[in-house]
Amino acid sequence: MPRSSDQRGLSEAEAASRLARFGPNELPPPPRRGLGRIALQVMAEPMFLLLALAAGAYLVLGEPAEGALLATFAVVTIGLVVVQERRSERAIEALRALGAPQAVVLRDGQSRRIPGAGVVPGDVLVLEEGARVPADGRLLSARSLALDESLLTGESVPVDKQAGAQDESGETFAGTLVVGGTGLAEVTRTGAATRNGQIGQALAGIDIEATRLQRNTKRLVRLFGVLALAVSLTLLLVHGALRGEWSEGLLSAIAVAMAMLPEEFPLALAVFFALGAWRLARAGVLVRRAAVVETLGAATVLCVDKTGTLTENRMRVAWLHDGRDEAHPDGIAGIPSGLAPLLETAVLASRAHSMDPMDRALQALAPAALAQAEAGHLPVSPGLPAQTVAHALPGGGLRVATKGAPEAVAALCGLQGEALARVHELATDAAARGLRVLGVAEGHCEGALPADAHALSLRWLGLVGFEDPLRASVPAAVAEARAAGLRVVMITGDYAPTARAIATQAGLDGAGDVVNGAELAAMDDTAFERACLRTTVFARMRPEQKLRLVEALKARGEVVAMTGDGVNDAPALKAAHIGIAMGQRGTDVAREAAPMVLVEEDFGLIVSAVRQGRRIFDNLRKVMLYIVAIHVPIAGLAVLPLLLGLPPLLLPAHVVLIEMVIDPMCSIAFEGQPPEPDLMQQPPRPLAEPLVGASQLLLGAALGSVLLAVCLWLYFGGLGAGLAVPEARSLAMLALTAGNLALVLSLSRRRGAWSRASNRAYGLISLATAAVLAACLGVPALRELFDFGLPAWRDGLLAVGLGVAAGLVLELAKPLPRVQRLLGRQA
Repeated sequence: MPRSSDQRGLSEAEAASRLARFGPNELPPPPRRGLGRIALQVMAEPMFLLLALAAGAYLVLGEPAEGALLATFAVVTIGLVVVQERRSERAIEALRALGAPQAVVLRDGQSRRIPGAGVVPGDVLVLEEGARVPADGRLLSARSLALDESLLTGESVPVDKQAGAQDESGETFAGTLVVGGTGLAEVTRTGAATRNGQIGQALAGIDIEATRLQRNTKRLVRLFGVLALAVSLTLLLVHGALRGEWSEGLLSAIAVAMAMLPEEFPLALAVFFALGAWRLARAGVLVRRAAVVETLGAATVLCVDKTGTLTENRMRVAWLHDGRDEAHPDGIAGIPSGLAPLLETAVLASRAHSMDPMDRALQALAPAALAQAEAGHLPVSPGLPAQTVAHALPGGGLRVATKGAPEAVAALCGLQGEALARVHELATDAAARGLRVLGVAEGHCEGALPADAHALSLRWLGLVGFEDPLRASVPAAVAEARAAGLRVVMITGDYAPTARAIATQAGLDGAGDVVNGAELAAMDDTAFERACLRTTVFARMRPEQKLRLVEALKARGEVVAMTGDGVNDAPALKAAHIGIAMGQRGTDVAREAAPMVLVEEDFGLIVSAVRQGRRIFDNLRKVMLYIVAIHVPIAGLAVLPLLLGLPPLLLPAHVVLIEMVIDPMCSIAFEGQPPEPDLMQQPPRPLAEPLVGASQLLLGAALGSVLLAVCLWLYFGGLGAGLAVPEARSLAMLALTAGNLALVLSLSRRRGAWSRASNRAYGLISLATAAVLAACLGVPALRELFDFGLPAWRDGLLAVGLGVAAGLVLELAKPLPRVQRLLGRQA
C-alpha cells in the first residue's frame, strides 16, 4: 500500500480510490429481514394456512362474505407481525447510529473533519484530546499523548503513547479515546480488519441459542397440532364418507383444527416479550431480541464487567496524605486546611482543559486554582513518569507544580532513607485499597522553565489517591440480586487490588478471594471449573478467558447473564445466555453481540430486568393455563355436536371471532398484571421447569371442562326446547364469552384476590368484547354473517350467568396448597 507523502496526508482523489478498494471504515451490518421475508414467514404459520384454506373453501362454496371475513383476519395477522418486526429493526438501526464516529484527517495538507466511515488506509489522523480514534494506526508523532483503552483492555488508567515505539505504545486502536496530548497517526487497518473488527468477526462462529421457553412452547404447539390434524381428518372422512356432506365436513374439519391448534401460545409469547421490551425501553434498557427477557428472569449467574458497569468509569479524588494528616474528601469543604496546599499544587500540576481523568477529577474538586495562567510545562516522558506545569508569580519567577508516579516525584525531591520508605509504605497501602496514587511536589524557578525536571529544586508535599467510584445504585442492586438467588461475579481486566476494593464496596460475596487471569491460564479444565464455582472476582482477564469462563458456567448448568461495554467483552456477551451491553460508551461490536443494551448505564436496571423477566414468566404461566382451559370448550363445542349427529355449533368464522377478539386481548390483560409480592424472594426457577407441565395441563383441562359442560347444556337444552340452531348457538356463545372473561379474572392473581385484578386493561377488554358480541347478535347483517339468532333476553341472561359461574369455579379451589403450587412458585 503506498504511503502518504510525508505528513501531508492523502489527496482526495487517492482517498476516494482507496475507499472504493478497501470499503468503508465500519463493521459489516447485521443481516436484515425485508418485509417480504417477514411476510413469508408469517404465511408459513399453521393458523394462517388454516385461515387461507377456510377463506378459499367459502369462496368455492359461493359464500364470498364469509371468505372475505376470514381473508381480512389473515391480512391483519400478517400486518401486526410485520409492524412489530420493522419497529425492532428501526430500533437497532437507531442504536447503531448513536455510535457513528467522526474523524479529523489530513487531506492535501489540510485538516478536514469527515465521517469515520470515510477513513481509509494511508490516511493521516489528527489526534486531539476528547477525540475517539476511528481506525488502527501507527504513530507518526506524539506530544504527551495518552489514550483511554479501557474498551479494549478493561483498565481505566490511560496508556501513554510514543511515536516510533516498536510495541503497542507506538500504535493506536479503533474505538479508543484520546484523553491527553496530541499526535498524528497513519491509518494501517480499517473496518473489519481493525482489532475491534477482528473480535467482531469472531462472533460469527458462536451460535445464538433459542430460549428454553421457546423450545418448550414449540414442542407443546407441535403436540397439539398433530392431535388437531388427526381429529380434523377423522371428522372430514366420517362426515364425508358416512353422510356425503364433503363441503360441510371440510368447513367443520377446518373449524376443529383452528379450535384445537393453540396458536395463542406463540402469540402470547410475542405479546408478552414485545410489551416487556417496551417497558424496559422506557426504563433505559433496549431489548434487541425480546425473548431473552424471559431467560433473564431465569438467570442464576450475572457476570459483571467492572469498568463502566459497576463503576462510573471516571476518576475521583478519594484520598489525600501529606505524611502527617490524611483526608477522604467529599467535596472541597471536607478537606482540612493543612492539606489545602497539597490539593492546590496537584491542580496546578494539571493542564488546563485536560481530558485526562485524574486531571479532571482534581480540577472538579478545586476549580479556583485553575485561574492561574500556565507559563510552561514538561510532559510525561518514558524516563520520567511525572508532569510539571509552571505558573507565573506576580512578583516574578515561576511557581512549579509536579505530579506523577510517587517514586519518580520522590526522587526529584531527593527523598531518602526513612522519608522515602514512608512514601513507599503509604503508596503501597493505598494501592492495596484499589487507589491510583500520584506524588505531588512544588518548587520555584527564576527565569525560564528548564527542559529537564531534574534541574528543579522541588519540595515533597504528599500523595493524592484516585478511585473509579462505585455507582450509587450498585450495593442495593447487588443485595436484591443476592436475595433473589442470583450470584454476581465480577470479571475485569483491571488489577487485583482495584477489583477487590470495588467488589468489597459493592457487597459481592467472597470479594477478598480474587483470581488473576494468569492463574486461570495455568489451570486445567477441572481446576478451571472449580474456580468458576467458588470465585466471585476475576482480575486481569483476557477476552478469551472471559469467553471460557462463560462457557464453563454454562456447562455447569448455570443460566449466565454477562454485562460489558468493550470490544473485549463481545465474545462473552454473545456466548452468554443473556448479553447486556452498555449503550452510551459501548462499542458497536458489543452492541451487536448483546441482545440487551443499557441505554442508561445503571447497574440497578439489570436487576429490574431480572424482576421483569420473572414477572413475565409468572404471568405467562397464568395465561398459558387460561389458553389450555379456554381451548377445551372451543374444541369440545366444535367436535362433540358433530360426533352426536347434531348440527355444527362452531364454524371457522366463530372460532376466528373468539381467537382474534378475545384471546389476544386477554394476553394483554394478563401481561399488565403486577408482580407477585414475593417474586424477588424466590430462588431462580429450575432450568428443567416447564412453563406448563402435565399438572398445569390437567388443571387447565378441568377448568375448561366445567365451562364446556355449561355451554353444551345450553346448546342441547335449547335445541331440545325447540329453539332454532342459530338461537341455540347464540346461547352457547354468550356463555362461552362470559366464562372466558370470568376465567381471565380468576386466573389473573395467584392468591384468590381476583376482584383486585379488574384493572383498566381488563375493563377495556371486557367492554370491547361485549360490544363486538352485541353487534354480532343485534346487527342483522352481522347476525346473518355469523349465522347467529337473537335469543330471548331471559335466556341470554341465564347463559351469561351460568358462564360467569363456570369461569369462577377456580376460586373454590384456590385455597388448596396443591392448586397454589400449580398457579405459581412458592418460597
